[in-house]
Amino acid sequence: MATRAAEELVVLLDADGRPAGTMPKAEVHGPDTPLHLAFSVYVFDSAGSFLATRRALGKRTWPGVWTNSCCGHPGPGEDPADAATRRLGQELGLRPDRLELALPNFRYRAVAADGIVEHEVCPVFYAHLDGDPEPEPNPDPEEVAEWRWVPWASFRALAATAPWALSPWAVSQVGQLPA
Repeated sequence: MATRAAEELVVLLDADGRPAGTMPKAEVHGPDTPLHLAFSVYVFDSAGSFLATRRALGKRTWPGVWTNSCCGHPGPGEDPADAATRRLGQELGLRPDRLELALPNFRYRAVAADGIVEHEVCPVFYAHLDGDPEPEPNPDPEEVAEWRWVPWASFRALAATAPWALSPWAVSQVGQLPA
């Protein structure tokens, strides 16, 4: 099957986390999702508030679920930090002043109620916005249904006390991120 130039490719990984090929993003997530490269971003404003987002209802995995600020997949040969900056612009209309690698080796596998699997090596970044507190994002409605600036301690407490309310990767990541 021919790949269209505009088709987003996901980097497949072997068991040791090394690149082992590519697959169209539209085909990668299913009941037998292969291990692949992704990233997660947690955006903080200048006052220390965290930007939580609720995934759009049309998303293939965990639609309508609250989660971290932004997720995505680096393209073939793309640095995860560069991909994170790119996706923040595409998904939320934000450009971070600073990007910090928080969890370089985060890896998880999660199965949704509908049987769809996420299986990723997923470096986790903090993105810092140094301007005005609580800037207004301009989200892509195909990616983000809602967003809220919240205290980091409140999001951490939610992940610990009501993990069913958040994406499984956010719950696991928040448990490993510093308070």
